[in-house]
Amino acid sequence: MKFYDCSVAPSPRRVRMFIAEKGLDIETVEISIRDGEQMSPEFQAINPYCTLPVLELDDGTRLTNSVAIWHYLEAAHPEPALMGRTPLEKGLITNWQWRIEKDGMEAMGEALRNTAKPMAGRALAGPHAYEQIAELGERGKLRVQRFLDGVDDIIGSKPFVVGDSFSVADIDLLVMIDFAKWLKLGLPEGAANAKRWYEAISARPSAQL
Repeated sequence: MKFYDCSVAPSPRRVRMFIAEKGLDIETVEISIRDGEQMSPEFQAINPYCTLPVLELDDGTRLTNSVAIWHYLEAAHPEPALMGRTPLEKGLITNWQWRIEKDGMEAMGEALRNTAKPMAGRALAGPHAYEQIAELGERGKLRVQRFLDGVDDIIGSKPFVVGDSFSVADIDLLVMIDFAKWLKLGLPEGAANAKRWYEAISARPSAQL
């Protein structure tokens, strides 16, 4: 297998952490988004959507989004389970991962892509050019902060997002919170549950990648 990565981007980090938690050794190819390498003809031949991450399987099949890669690796390497063991765990993890992605990650993408100067003309990921819309950037920031304000309640007294087991929901939430720092947004001052959880997850070896 071959993993196409970008060390500064949040979506590839979701897979890097997953791979590390699984203890897998996969060949990695770094693609520089800052240098526009994802738009090169060479990379478009690998992924015409011009996005990262990509996992290329031994038979040449390519998976071009984080969740698809998770599902493949979870099925191929079931231990440790990161997407749940029981039907209830699987349902709860998927439920929270989706909510974190929609209300957190997508809101952050909306805010950053519509405000950051280096992303002018690149307001949406992919091969096509889209201009920034300032109002969407401001709405995105509001959505991100509202999401961050609710993380304390999501965690509560639990050690992980879903009960007693580390999962992809924890990966997504950590990546989202770190991603929000790019806009100088973060957890509220009094979010004791969220900060306890954040410190514990940030200390995991996979979080250093």
